[in-house]
Amino acid sequence: MDHLPIFLDVNGKRTLVVGSGVIAARKADLLLRAGSDLTIVAPELGEELSRLAESYDFSHKTGSLSAKDLAACIIAFGCSQDDSINQVLCELAEAAGVMVNVSDKTESCDFIMPAVVDRTPLLIAISSGGTSPLLVRMLKARFETTIPAAYGRLAEFAGSYRDKIKALIPNLTRRRRFWEAVVSGPVAEHLFSSQLEQAELLIDSQLQAAAVAGDKPPVGEVYLVGTGPGDPDLLTFRALRLMQQADVVLYDRLIGEGILNLVRRDAERIYVGKLKNNHAVSQEEIGHMLIRLAQDGKRVLRLKGGDPFVFGRGGEEIEALSENDIAFQVIPGVTAAVGCASYAGIPLTHRDHAQACVFVTGHEKDGKLNLNWKSLIQPRQTVVIYMGLSSLEAITDGFIANGANPATPAAIIENGTRAGQRVITGTLESLPDKTLDAGVKSPALVIVGSVVTLRDKLSWFADKS
Repeated sequence: MDHLPIFLDVNGKRTLVVGSGVIAARKADLLLRAGSDLTIVAPELGEELSRLAESYDFSHKTGSLSAKDLAACIIAFGCSQDDSINQVLCELAEAAGVMVNVSDKTESCDFIMPAVVDRTPLLIAISSGGTSPLLVRMLKARFETTIPAAYGRLAEFAGSYRDKIKALIPNLTRRRRFWEAVVSGPVAEHLFSSQLEQAELLIDSQLQAAAVAGDKPPVGEVYLVGTGPGDPDLLTFRALRLMQQADVVLYDRLIGEGILNLVRRDAERIYVGKLKNNHAVSQEEIGHMLIRLAQDGKRVLRLKGGDPFVFGRGGEEIEALSENDIAFQVIPGVTAAVGCASYAGIPLTHRDHAQACVFVTGHEKDGKLNLNWKSLIQPRQTVVIYMGLSSLEAITDGFIANGANPATPAAIIENGTRAGQRVITGTLESLPDKTLDAGVKSPALVIVGSVVTLRDKLSWFADKS
């Protein structure tokens, strides 16, 4: 994150705009709508600023810019078409300790202005850090068409009940859930239809019921959410919704970069990551933790790489939850085999190559692989090996020792679907050495079968997806 997004209270505070063109008028309009005490420094106001003067009161100075103009200002904007005037503003602002923004000069800015979707008191700010104004305009237009003006009415209504609800529902978790029901339920629908009286009657009724319940903790629940192999774009809508509802999240090292940022900001975060032979938290401890947190009335989010039911031990976790009468939801994710193979340009099945696909894990137990080689070495079949990097040589040797052709195509995919994805292709005989030479690291997935040869045809498209 290159900039800290904030909303600044400028109501009644001094602000400064230098310049008189369209850009100066846009900045002035925002400052005046926010209630600031604005001064414009420009030889003349121009058409846009003159129109603003018909609706708002602000000061206009026609003389040269001086240090006195920045006295007690909290922010200043350089919008002059003369770069030398903007440079003077920057120097004076630095000396006065005032943050300055210069239009179209990101390198001269202490802060930048986002595009704003205004549903007062609800505001949505969008910024690319100055890198792509066109993209920002496109996103702003999309928000403008998808967020009704009534959301501002809902925000104002919620603000009028905030103190009352806080007093009647002291339990923070219960209060949060009450608000969620308000903003996504029938109260909101009444407000969207301009039925204020019905909304007030309904929320008052719901408040009475909540007050009767007292400070009793709410009922807890566990969400087992599959996050896919790493790319946040592969998350389901349902996963995103529950990630925003959770009170606490348990996550491990397989969660893709950026996915954790999609969890509600104020949710408690607990790392339960695991490395080979180095479990930060044992599976048994994780199960106990899920149960305890849910019994405390928490909505517990258990994030899992890939899919919870494909080598994710999700079955073990919900079994423990069921035995303790804990409510749960399981949200499927794109399993690593499907996601990584797709991004690598390797179809797992193909009419000319494979009519079956088998998923296995490459974990060793007591230093030995316990795989059913006969079932794996079948014609027209693809084999995908999860967690097989550390035992790759034993896996390929096992295939060959049990009758597989050493020239059978094979691939290993490192960081599949992520920005650092790498695909190494070879054969059962050559893949271990190629993997070692390339310095491949976990997470990595192994694919064995003739479908690997299709990457030569499909990788151009897959690598750019």
